[in-house]
Amino acid sequence: MPDGLPGPKLVGVNLTVIALLAAVLGLALGVVSMLAVQRSERQRARWADVEEPTLSDGAADVLAVIGRAYVVVDAVDGVVQASPGAYALGLVRGHTVVSDEMLDMIDQVRSKGVIAEKEIILTRGFYDQNRLVIDVRVAPVGDEYILVLADDRTEIARAQTVRTDFVANVSHELKTPVGAVGLMAEAIETSADDPESVRYFTSKLKRESQRLAALVQDVIELSRLQSADMVVSSTLVDVPHLVADAVDRNRLTAEGKSIDLLVGGVADRPVHGDPELLGTALRNLIENAVRYSPENTKVGIGMAVKGDTVRISVKDQGPGIPEDEQDRIFERFYRVDPARSRQTGGTGLGLSIVKHIVGQHGGEVTLWSQPGAGSTFTIVLPVVDEETEQDLLGELPAGGSQLQLLDSTTYDAPQPTGSALPAKDARK
Repeated sequence: MPDGLPGPKLVGVNLTVIALLAAVLGLALGVVSMLAVQRSERQRARWADVEEPTLSDGAADVLAVIGRAYVVVDAVDGVVQASPGAYALGLVRGHTVVSDEMLDMIDQVRSKGVIAEKEIILTRGFYDQNRLVIDVRVAPVGDEYILVLADDRTEIARAQTVRTDFVANVSHELKTPVGAVGLMAEAIETSADDPESVRYFTSKLKRESQRLAALVQDVIELSRLQSADMVVSSTLVDVPHLVADAVDRNRLTAEGKSIDLLVGGVADRPVHGDPELLGTALRNLIENAVRYSPENTKVGIGMAVKGDTVRISVKDQGPGIPEDEQDRIFERFYRVDPARSRQTGGTGLGLSIVKHIVGQHGGEVTLWSQPGAGSTFTIVLPVVDEETEQDLLGELPAGGSQLQLLDSTTYDAPQPTGSALPAKDARK
């Protein structure tokens, strides 16, 4: 064996010693770990004995029936208790009040001891696209807590904005014909000795008075539709009969512009609803098509049953609607070309009325249009299933089973090749 190298016995002894040391070290670590766990459990037990701040039973009972979202915070703005509504509105996240404005109000109430009330705006979503209008009332509760009450007033604020805009738009629309009527009356008065001038101004006066009457009637109709569910006289509605009646009521206006009304398609399934309201909606679409189509053109009215829906399409040969305008075409008083609408006598409410009527019947209105290619408005309504039809068969309008075509040329609604979209909210 070379000098300086340990012998086999010495090596074996060293390995045994190392193994013993490792075992002792492992045992020591195990004991330490066990002691640490026991200490942690004792600590948690002591913490469990310390209760988090809670409200008295009486206060908790009152908050439970208050009917508003609420948050109770302690002296350091920690959330002691919050209602599910507070979490749903995004007022609280975990045990923290989210809104800086609410925290400022809490600090103010804590320092002054006076109730504070304020309307705040909360934004939600990745790009803060959702805005909530929240009415917040903050009050001290005893010496320890601050109570925050919150009401979601988003829909109320939206309704107020819509109402304000509506009044402003109506006032603006009324101002033009009312002013014109006054001017025409003065002109007639000063032209009493000139029969030709009197006839001219009288015709103008008649036109403006008709426009004023139409606007007032549309405002009344739209207000009725928006105030409540106006479908109170529901019955089986025969679609060909509905179309024939709407076409007949627009025939004289169309003939005045040498416009042919062409009816085609088959709709052998009835719908359920108010025939008068549905007739108003369809008449408005046909009237719009006639109004915006040039002379010596055609307006097509097509019917079809597709799946569980009936589709009634009205196609015109008018100027069409740009794609960037189509999202707004069903808004009240919205016009693609205001000057043209005033020339044609539109009130700006017709399509909004159509939207509300069809929506109340569980349907929708779709629009296809391209500039220079005209527009197609389609009413889509749910059909009545056979079992319901049998129950309501006696309510079918008399004489409504046959439709006499107004022209030998049939009409098929075009397949959309441009933008087709559901109506969101008038060109008329």
